[in-house]
Amino acid sequence: MRLMLLVSAVLSVSGPLFAQEWIEFAKPDERFTCLFPTQPTITETTWRSEYGSILPARVYSATQGQSRYSLTVVDYNVVERLLVEKSKSCPAGAETCQGIADWGLGYWKNEIRGAIVYASSKFLQRDAKLTRLAWNSQQMVQGQELQVINNVDRSRTWASVYMHENRLIIMEGTVPAGYPPPDLFTQSLAWLDPSGKNIRYATIYINAPDVAKPPGR
Repeated sequence: MRLMLLVSAVLSVSGPLFAQEWIEFAKPDERFTCLFPTQPTITETTWRSEYGSILPARVYSATQGQSRYSLTVVDYNVVERLLVEKSKSCPAGAETCQGIADWGLGYWKNEIRGAIVYASSKFLQRDAKLTRLAWNSQQMVQGQELQVINNVDRSRTWASVYMHENRLIIMEGTVPAGYPPPDLFTQSLAWLDPSGKNIRYATIYINAPDVAKPPGR
């Protein structure tokens, strides 16, 4: 970890600029690094996937004044084992038992392919108004970007969802109404190899079964 100097950050649209040090937080075992305003709190939790798998997850979170930042990592590497096992007890002849076409037993392949869309859909279930939904990529890893306005306090959330090395990454930066976007956080995400070195792929990285990983550069 090392400290990165933010030359100027805006407290409010009309407020003064100030110097603020942010922390570059790295997790080589989960293949990511990003900036937080303070050392993040780590919470162990679980994630219920689209097809009912209970997956291990970890939330990294921090606050700065009224602004909130979080990065959730969900490990989809166990999905194949869990859904193949689950398929053994489904009704005879059921589609999920057969692994039809390229879906995988228990739909495990579709589970991985659809993880980004499924996670993005969770934001649509909030008491909030969706103002932006777009394809996005971060350091050549494809994902989706969302912006929502909370219907209660009018705070705004910038969110992005990616899938890398079968790990679902959900970033959320929420700021009060009138504050500038939390770009320092949402645009700081980068990818690491097992030794902790930064990766930037030569072409768009698509996390899906049977899709070859592009070379790094």
